[in-house]
Amino acid sequence: MSNQGGMSRAQVAVLYLVLTSAIASGIAIYSSASTVTVLLKTATAGLFLPILLSLIVSFLLDPAVQFLDSKKINRSLGIFIVYFLLSAFIGLLMLIIGPPNWEGMILALKADFPRYTIQAIEYLSSWLAVVQQQFPFIKDYNIAENLRTTSQSFFGSVLKETPRSAIRFGSLLLLVPLFTFFFLRDSRRIMRSLISLTPNRYFEMVLDIYAHVSLQLAHFIRGRILEALIIGIVIWMGLSMTDIHYAPILAVIAGASNLVPYIGPIIGMLPGLIIALVDLGMGGQFWWILCVYLLIAQIIVDNFILIPILISKASNLHPLWVILAIVMGGKLYGVLGMIIGVPIVSIINITIIEIRQYRRTFNPYNRYFSSRGKML
Repeated sequence: MSNQGGMSRAQVAVLYLVLTSAIASGIAIYSSASTVTVLLKTATAGLFLPILLSLIVSFLLDPAVQFLDSKKINRSLGIFIVYFLLSAFIGLLMLIIGPPNWEGMILALKADFPRYTIQAIEYLSSWLAVVQQQFPFIKDYNIAENLRTTSQSFFGSVLKETPRSAIRFGSLLLLVPLFTFFFLRDSRRIMRSLISLTPNRYFEMVLDIYAHVSLQLAHFIRGRILEALIIGIVIWMGLSMTDIHYAPILAVIAGASNLVPYIGPIIGMLPGLIIALVDLGMGGQFWWILCVYLLIAQIIVDNFILIPILISKASNLHPLWVILAIVMGGKLYGVLGMIIGVPIVSIINITIIEIRQYRRTFNPYNRYFSSRGKML
């Protein structure tokens, strides 16, 4: 006998089976997707950095490849010619200036690191004692002990990661040139294939976004790399005039940290100042090193010369957005995130501006009302 106004037992059983099957299928799909996601993340964990470095190198070498391409030289052959010329230039530069003993300096720096840390903490403790006499409310903050704990953990992580870094460096020497070759040779074909998938009504907008993003990203990457290289060379030359140890390593640290806006230069000068303070004392050489870092490299060379020429036109972001990009990138991907955060935010900014401009230009309602306004 049927149940009027309700569901029969057969309908309830069918509904129960359907809901149970749907829930079970959803759980199976979710678990499968999670497994696939974990597998993909594990498989591609070591490819992010080589691909990122390959994209940067391809942006740097693309003008030379374009020049050879304009001379009717086969693109693959042109890439090999650029590789050969770059290798010959680096080899000739090493023969002229002589390669520094990087391995010996790194081992010596590891041996001296505890000494520098202890001396720096002693200087800091003496300064804090003077400050605490003037400001008693900071006596509860044991900054020296926190600094000692942080430096010891950092030194331990450096010692632990050194063998892994050597293995990663060897893999980068193999993967980066290979990926860069394919990016330089097939980038146009890849982008044409991707852009051709967009609907016809958005094709022009996507093409304009790609043109603006690629142009600004190329200028930004080339400008930042050239800026870091020049800053490193300036600091190397300035430190070489003193008796400070590890000048090449300190120059590399300063140049690499300069890639991070605002806070990078401050972090990059701290190791040099600590080593100068411990080894040379607060004499004339210490103040010259401080002048090299702060006045010559940052204020004169970087702020007055390099940034107006290389960077200002390539990054039209408000300083607040730059700081937010650095903080969020650092939270997500550490130092690498702090470096790539600004160009990513710049790409998002360009995309939003292009979409808004496209909607204003090609929206039929906007054109209708603008034409009505002209008629009135």
